[in-house]
Amino acid sequence: MHTAMPIGIDDFETVRKGYYFVDKTPFISKFLPGHPAVLLLTRPRRFGKTLLLSMLRYFFDIEGAEEHRKLFDGLAVSRDAVIMTEQGTRPVLFLTLRGWKARDWATMQENIINGLQRVARENEVLCESDRVNLSDREMFLDIYQRKASIPSLRMALALILQMLENHYGKKPVLLLDEYDVPIQSAWEHGYYDEAIDFFREFFTMALKTNPSLDFAVLTGVLRISKESIFSDLNNLEVDGILRTRFPDALGFTEAEVEKMAVDLGHADKMDEIRKWYDGYRFQGHEIYNPWSVVNYFRNDCEPAPYWVNTSGNAILGELMKTADSDHAETLERLMKGGTVQKFLREGVIYSDIGEDEDALYTMLCMTGYLTVVGTQSAGYEKQYLLRLPNREMNILFSIEIVKRYQKGLSKSALASLMEAFLAGNLERVQHGLAQYLRKVVSVFDGSREAFYHGFVLGMLAVLLPAYDVSSNRESGYGRYDVAAVPADAKGSGFVLEFKVAEREEELPKKAAEALQQIEEREYVTELEGKCAVVHCYGIAFCGKNVEVKMGGAKIEA
Repeated sequence: MHTAMPIGIDDFETVRKGYYFVDKTPFISKFLPGHPAVLLLTRPRRFGKTLLLSMLRYFFDIEGAEEHRKLFDGLAVSRDAVIMTEQGTRPVLFLTLRGWKARDWATMQENIINGLQRVARENEVLCESDRVNLSDREMFLDIYQRKASIPSLRMALALILQMLENHYGKKPVLLLDEYDVPIQSAWEHGYYDEAIDFFREFFTMALKTNPSLDFAVLTGVLRISKESIFSDLNNLEVDGILRTRFPDALGFTEAEVEKMAVDLGHADKMDEIRKWYDGYRFQGHEIYNPWSVVNYFRNDCEPAPYWVNTSGNAILGELMKTADSDHAETLERLMKGGTVQKFLREGVIYSDIGEDEDALYTMLCMTGYLTVVGTQSAGYEKQYLLRLPNREMNILFSIEIVKRYQKGLSKSALASLMEAFLAGNLERVQHGLAQYLRKVVSVFDGSREAFYHGFVLGMLAVLLPAYDVSSNRESGYGRYDVAAVPADAKGSGFVLEFKVAEREEELPKKAAEALQQIEEREYVTELEGKCAVVHCYGIAFCGKNVEVKMGGAKIEA
């Protein structure tokens, strides 16, 4: 058994020959009997979509079939005698659009030309095939030589599928990875209409009742509305996070992570893995973030927000852009572990995101920032209860918040302020918070506790993962606002309680009330035995002004 972690490796053959592999071949046995003409699997990014399609490619591809069969030895599908008769029986056209990102339509057109040229080169045998008619070969050569025009490339996939059927005498399989990447890129950079116009025909000609297609499997993050891209495509089955026939095809199940931990000698780490990377619910099925779990084991079981830097966070940015006082309260509730109640629509039209709150929260859910934890009826529709799935995503929200609140203040300055909190240096804490408030309070009116709570949580993200930062957790005789507990029990921690004053002259009184609340309700109870020293801070805000009171440090025996 290989124990190396396949970080960033999504070629099935490479993984099987040198890396740990979580067996996803049961998907083949579930999918093939009565399979749909076109299956669209939508999951968050880095949930194993490309590796799954690569696995299908090696299983079905008629080229190299005998050698590829060995890759499935010992896997679940190898014990399914009926399904194994399908191995190596079809030509396969594999295309990933992952790299089809561009800041303008002209550059996107170059990506289209280059990407389809690569596909043509991978199927070079069609250039000379005497089973393919001359006019098709001439069009194919134009693609191969980068001479084809953008209008003519709308039919490129359909053309190549037809040629593959003619050459092999068998209907091919189309595997299309990250189909929605160019659409999202176009939305982000302002050429959405041009992109939709091209890709609607590009996909539809290949997929809609195509007589040369056996079946197609598409992957992506979002189900883009039929009206905008899959016009009249009535043979499409969508398998997503709200409705799924294949819940364990992508992401890791609890059983898979437990086996992985045992195989790698880290069975004792399951509680930590659950806290950081579990929490996704796909139609009631519990799923872990696979990218983060793999990185966790690769980095000697050090918990960190590995998923944060895998891609841009434009959709989360849209939430932050519209963060008025109501949104600020929603963000605070989510970061405290609470839920929000929203309608979700699986068919998304990007142009709705800035104007339709339901579309925005649908996107946040589909892209993995939020997860569904329950439903309730609202007339003829369902409302979904959403929350942040785990600590990793809580950190991402904090990071995005602090990006928008930081206003050019450096990470080192943030770290210095956190050192002051941990050292019990009241003067530096007071000065540092006042400095930050002067920079960022204009983001909101600064009149609600929700803003200040999110503001402080965002700053505390700099402590992660060396500290466990928690919010609104029960301790003693109530719930504290924020606490930070060190991973090393010999370190110091702190408890924060916030108040908002209506007038500046009330700040000292409000700060004293906050500190008194910490002491009377014994909020330090949660931290007992977890820190050598606990500092208690009562903090009062009023607009750009702040007052901090610090209680006597409690030293644990």
